[in-house]
Amino acid sequence: MIEVTGLVKTFVDAQGQSVHAVDDVSFTVEEGRFYTLLGPSGCGKTTTLRCIAGLEKPDAGEIKVSGTSVFSASNGAFVPPYKREIGMVFQSYAIWPHLTVLENVAFPLRVSKDRIANDEIRKRVHEALEQVEMAGLEDRMATQLSGGQQQRLALARALVRRPQVLLLDEPLSNLDAKLRERMRVELRDLQRRLRITTLYVTHDQIEALSMSNLIAVMSAGVIVQQGNPREIYMHPKTQFVAQFIGSTNQLSGTLARQNPDDQGSVTTELGELSCGLLPGLIKGAPVVVMVRPESVLLHPEKPPGGDNVVEGKIVAAMFLGEYVDCSVEIGKAVLQTHQPHSFRVRRGQSIWVELPATECLALPADA
Repeated sequence: MIEVTGLVKTFVDAQGQSVHAVDDVSFTVEEGRFYTLLGPSGCGKTTTLRCIAGLEKPDAGEIKVSGTSVFSASNGAFVPPYKREIGMVFQSYAIWPHLTVLENVAFPLRVSKDRIANDEIRKRVHEALEQVEMAGLEDRMATQLSGGQQQRLALARALVRRPQVLLLDEPLSNLDAKLRERMRVELRDLQRRLRITTLYVTHDQIEALSMSNLIAVMSAGVIVQQGNPREIYMHPKTQFVAQFIGSTNQLSGTLARQNPDDQGSVTTELGELSCGLLPGLIKGAPVVVMVRPESVLLHPEKPPGGDNVVEGKIVAAMFLGEYVDCSVEIGKAVLQTHQPHSFRVRRGQSIWVELPATECLALPADA
């Protein structure tokens, strides 16, 4: 388990100004769960991870790993990294190119303060390599490994200490697209088999959505929303989260009507749209209506009845295999839509656009 409470970390910029890289961040990673910090570059996610690892010393707050306090600003406690029950995989892997696979994995044990017998080291190295399905490659040089094997080697080296917590800092970012997709599955399967508490840092939304039990979206040093992948994707609470997680269409407007069932309507440039409402919105307030591209329906003829139906014109259509990416112009607005791969349309064609009310959500407009 990882418990982070009121974590603050500041740096001084080139102008001598104090910058909050992490600003009063609190979260808990339950035992055996896969928790992801997701956000753009500079949002504070890696700094948070480094504070938990002991590679950065926070200015305030408290960090507990498996019930043990490894940092506390209130009593001055700071446990050095080598004494924390953690394993960490860096973005660059930090593999020693002049060492064999066995010696790379054994390195943390050989430099450990605890004196470990060679037989025990070899036993634990073989155990770690079996966990990542690299048994039999002990004598191969690190430079002879593929990208996926290097990633597994870095994982084995993190696991050889038998840590209670695994910290992963964008470990798949250096892999090509197909290998990254396969390693997502393998890494998540490994975590499930070992039941090891895992904190994962990434800017890749697909990684976060496909691998996590819980996701914390970070921006400007704070967690702006936490939830399971479906909740984060389908029910974002801010315009930033809606825009950052996946593709989305956003239409600015004013809240025109509120119903007691968290439904209502918003006046937009496309007309009045029926939609779901985020709790706390006030009539007359500026809002943004969010609808995902895969939720937008296109019809060659005007569908009978229904709300949120407007006429538009196809301005682009690209066949991408899994779906057809269609851009539709409606007045000055352009909506992105994902249609079935069998959908056929031509540029300039008139089309009827349906935005299902159940798929539209009004959010407060970001300042």
